[in-house]
Amino acid sequence: MEHVPSTTWRMLSNGPASVALPQGLDAMWHRATGIAKRMTGRKGALLRQAEDIVSMEKRFRHLSDQRLRDVISQVRDRFCLGRESAEDCIRAFAIVREVADRTVGLRPFTVQIAAGLAMASGSIAEMATGEGKTLAATMPAVIAGWRGRGCHVITANEYLAKRDAEWMAPIFSFCGMTVGCIENTMTPAERKHIYNADITYCTSQEAAADFLRDRLTLGRFQSLPTALLRKISGNPDVDLNHLIQRGLECAIVDEADSVLIDEAVTPLIISGAGRNPDQVEAYEQAARLAGELISKSDYSSDKRFREINLTRIGRRRLAELSEPLGGIWACPRRREELVVQALVAGEFFLRDKHYIVDNGKAVIIDEFTGRQMPDRTWRDGLHQAIEAKEGLDVNPAKETYARISFQRFFRLYRNLSGMTGTGTETRSELWQTYRLPVVVIPPRRPSRRNILSDRIFAGAAGKWKAVMAEVHRVHQTGRPILIGTRSVQASENLGRLLMDEGLSRQVLNAVHQDREAQIIAGAGQKGRITVATNMAGRGTDIRLGSGVDALGGLHVIATERHEARRIDRQLFGRCARQGDPGSARAYVSMDDELMRRHPGMASAVLARYSRNTDHEISSAWSKRLVDGAQVRAERASFRQRREVLRTDTWLDEHLGFTVKGL
Repeated sequence: MEHVPSTTWRMLSNGPASVALPQGLDAMWHRATGIAKRMTGRKGALLRQAEDIVSMEKRFRHLSDQRLRDVISQVRDRFCLGRESAEDCIRAFAIVREVADRTVGLRPFTVQIAAGLAMASGSIAEMATGEGKTLAATMPAVIAGWRGRGCHVITANEYLAKRDAEWMAPIFSFCGMTVGCIENTMTPAERKHIYNADITYCTSQEAAADFLRDRLTLGRFQSLPTALLRKISGNPDVDLNHLIQRGLECAIVDEADSVLIDEAVTPLIISGAGRNPDQVEAYEQAARLAGELISKSDYSSDKRFREINLTRIGRRRLAELSEPLGGIWACPRRREELVVQALVAGEFFLRDKHYIVDNGKAVIIDEFTGRQMPDRTWRDGLHQAIEAKEGLDVNPAKETYARISFQRFFRLYRNLSGMTGTGTETRSELWQTYRLPVVVIPPRRPSRRNILSDRIFAGAAGKWKAVMAEVHRVHQTGRPILIGTRSVQASENLGRLLMDEGLSRQVLNAVHQDREAQIIAGAGQKGRITVATNMAGRGTDIRLGSGVDALGGLHVIATERHEARRIDRQLFGRCARQGDPGSARAYVSMDDELMRRHPGMASAVLARYSRNTDHEISSAWSKRLVDGAQVRAERASFRQRREVLRTDTWLDEHLGFTVKGL
C-alpha cells in the first residue's frame, strides 16, 4: 500500500466535531450560555493581559535577530509538541509583537494585542475601522501555525487575501513559518502546496470549494478505517494522495460578519455542465412568453419575498400562448415554473443592481460588498432566465455534484475565531450558529465621529435634492465626502448629477473595481468627492490628506438604509478612524428599497404624500418606521440563513452526500 500522508491520516482519523445545532431545551441552554458569556466582562481581562504583554517589551528589544530566532525556535518546539503553557502563550504574543516591529515596522498596540488574545481564545474580536485588524490576526495565526496543523486566514475577497499575505509574510517568515495565498487560477497541485504552508490566506469560497472537491475525491470513503480498507484492497476509487487540503484545523475569519453571516444566505455548490441542451431554447422561449403577460392581470408580485404568483387568467393566457410550442410546454406545471422564473428575473433582478453584463456574461454583484462575483451563478434556472432576459448566450443549467452551507462548513473547523468592525448586531446569531462570543475591543483613541440624525423624506425626489444640497454645503468647506449608494445604477446616476452640477467626483462600484485601491487612496484628500457602493474600501482605510483634520475630517453620506444596521455602521466607519474627526448622516425616503420590501406603515405614509414627494418627514416617529423596516429585514435574512442550513442538513441525512462525523 502506498504511503498515506500524516496530514491526511489525521484528517480522516480525527474527523471534525459534530455539527448538529442544539434543539429544544439544549438550544435554550445554549442561548443562555451565550448571554452569560457576554456579561462576564472578558474585555477588561484581555486588556489587562495585553498590558502585561506590552510590559515584556524590554525583554526582547535588546536581543539580536539571531538570538531572537533562537528564542522563537525554543518556544515553537513547545507548541509543536503540544506542551505549551499559558505563560508560553503570553511570551509568544510578546515575541510576535517584537518581530512585527522589526520586519514590517508596526508594533501592535495594547488593543490589537487584546484582539489577538480574544481570537486565540476562540472569539470574534470587534475592532473599530482603522484599528489594525490585519496586524492583530498575525499573533493568534503564529501560535496556530506553530502547532503544525495549518491555519487558514479567511478574508472577504481575493484582493485582500493576496495583499495581507504579502504584507504579513515577513512576520511569519521570521517566526520560522511558511505562508501562501490561494488564488482562483491555481492548479490542484499549486493549491495543495499552499494548503501545506503553515499559514494559508484564502477566501471562504475557495476554502469551501476545495473542501467539497476533496469530499468528491473520497466519495463514500470518508473515514480512516473505510478509506484504508479500500486502499488495501486496491480500490482505484480511493486516492488519498490527491486530496488538496490537509484538514480543517484552525480558521481566523476577517470581516467575520460578512463571511459568516452575509455569505451564509447562499450555499456553496460544486456543479458541472448539464446534460439537457434543449433547456437553453426553453429559457429563451420563457423570456418571450413572460413578456406577453400583464402585471396584476396575469400575475401578482410580492416584492418582500421576491415571489410571483400567476392568476387564473394568467394561467389560461399562458396555456394559449404556449400551445403552438408543444414539448415541455404541454405540461402545465413545467411551463408555469419556467415562466414564473422568467418573471422573477424581470421583476426583481435588475441590471446594474443585482448584476452587470460584462463581455457578454451576466456577472452577479454581491449585495453586501458591491463586488463582482464572476465565479458564481444563481441556481434553479434563475441565472439562465436572466441571460435570456438580457439577450445573452444562455448557458445550460448546471448539474449539482455537491453542496454545503457556509454555516456547516465553518463549524467543521476545530478552532474558529475572527474579527470584524461590526459584530455586535449579530452576536446572538454568531453564538447560536458557530458558538463564537463577540468581544468588543475599545478603540486606541476616543472616537470623534459625529453621527448626525437621519433626514427622512416622503419620496425619492426630496431625498436627492437634499443630498445634493448637503454635498454642496460640505464641499465648500474643503472637507472630503464619501457618498454611499446601494447599487451600481444609483452610483452612476448620482455621479452624473454631480458632474451636471460642476462637481468633480470619483465613482467606485463593481464596474470600476479595478481602480478601487487608487480611488480609496485619494478619497480622504481635501475637496475630494467619492461615490461608492458597499465596496467602499471595506478592508482598507481612507486616510485623511494634509490639513483635512483641521477642517473636520471625512464626511459620509448614506443615500439609503440597508437591510442590516451593521452595514450602515460599516459605511459610517469609513470616517473618523483612529481618533480622527469625521461625521456621517443618512438620507432615507419612504420609497427606498428597504421600505418597499419591508414597509410596515411606510406604505401609508407614501400614499399620504404621493403628491408631495419633496416633503421632509424627519421625526422620532418616522425614524421608528425606518428602524422597524430594518428589524423586519434582518429577521427575514436570519430565517433565510436558517432555511439554507436546514436544507443542507436534510440533504445530508436523507441523500447521504456526507457520512456521519463530517
